[in-house]
Amino acid sequence: MGKALAMDDNNDYEVVIIGAGICGLATAVSLQKKGIKSVVMEASESLRNITGAAITIHQNGWRALDHLGLADTLRRTTIPIQSERMVELDGWKQQKTSIKGETRCLRRKDLIDTLYAALPPATVKFGCKLDSIKFDSKTTKSVLQFNDGSLIIAKVVIGCEGSTSIVANFLNLKPTKMFPFCEVRGLSNYPNGHSFDYEFTRFRKNNNLVGRTPIDDKLVYWFCTQPLIPGDERRWEDPELIRRSTLALLNDYPQEIKEMIEIADANSLSFSHLRYRSPLELLTGSFCKGKVTIAGDAMHVMGPFLGQGGSSGLEDAVVIASNLDQKGLDHVEDAFDLYVKKRRMRVVGLSVQTYLTGMLLGASSSLKKFMYFVLLSLLFRNPSGHVDYDCGGV
Repeated sequence: MGKALAMDDNNDYEVVIIGAGICGLATAVSLQKKGIKSVVMEASESLRNITGAAITIHQNGWRALDHLGLADTLRRTTIPIQSERMVELDGWKQQKTSIKGETRCLRRKDLIDTLYAALPPATVKFGCKLDSIKFDSKTTKSVLQFNDGSLIIAKVVIGCEGSTSIVANFLNLKPTKMFPFCEVRGLSNYPNGHSFDYEFTRFRKNNNLVGRTPIDDKLVYWFCTQPLIPGDERRWEDPELIRRSTLALLNDYPQEIKEMIEIADANSLSFSHLRYRSPLELLTGSFCKGKVTIAGDAMHVMGPFLGQGGSSGLEDAVVIASNLDQKGLDHVEDAFDLYVKKRRMRVVGLSVQTYLTGMLLGASSSLKKFMYFVLLSLLFRNPSGHVDYDCGGV
């Protein structure tokens, strides 16, 4: 790590954020707007702005971006999505509904780059992979050890390093669980423009689901969700293997779907097993200990079935900064207790709805589909109500 830690003459920091993904960078931006300086430690050697290809931002996410002062800049990079449509290819049944509120699909790179550009130079330290965290009772600070043996001292620690979070382990949270699904994601560019409507379209056949969302008049984001493929995920690091396997899986899909995958940018292709944190643990787990807490996927990783993973991380960022500003850095424990109290039931609701939606989409039998449909209908009478939340109003 060496030079990566040479921002100051010592390695004693007030606020340290672990992870420079969407939530980590957003938290740093949100703290900065409140006049609170932070440093972000990122394991990779550069910004992780390609993996995942794109991200759907609903109305609640745009409210969070408005609070961060970045919404208008990002709106110029994408078009509004006006409706969603489900196409059942087995029987060519279609159902189209309007989308409530502002929804757009952003390139992940545009979002990450915009967040990063909003921070002072040298805020993010690359090549800093956290190995362990310990509490020093004498100084009431945390001691962070990194992969090369380097140590730093932090008064406040916010873990935003995703579903395999070291900070979450420090808080004694259980490992995240795996959905029985995996997902391929990609971006496809149509130089002469595409002919798709400004809608989120899903095509389902057998146990496979393909989603397609335009980002602008030429660029389209797509994903393919399929039953879990066991084995070593490293074999899926080859983008051309991802492309060939996806085309073989969707051999009987419409030509426009196959063409979309054939022309996809190889650098945008990714494969991942979908993970989630149990709603029960979200309801009962301890998400802060003293001056240490977690946010984003480290706290509440969820499936992509509501399109709320990124937006909920943006919400976390706004609420954390607001509470630290309200309570002050002399009362971090109170600020983090309040943050967890405000966020717990919000993320429990999102997690339950996301889980049931995903299981409904992937159900292979009519009985299971009926069961998940009934549960969703009973628990979420307003299925689009999750977009109404305003993190600045809590």
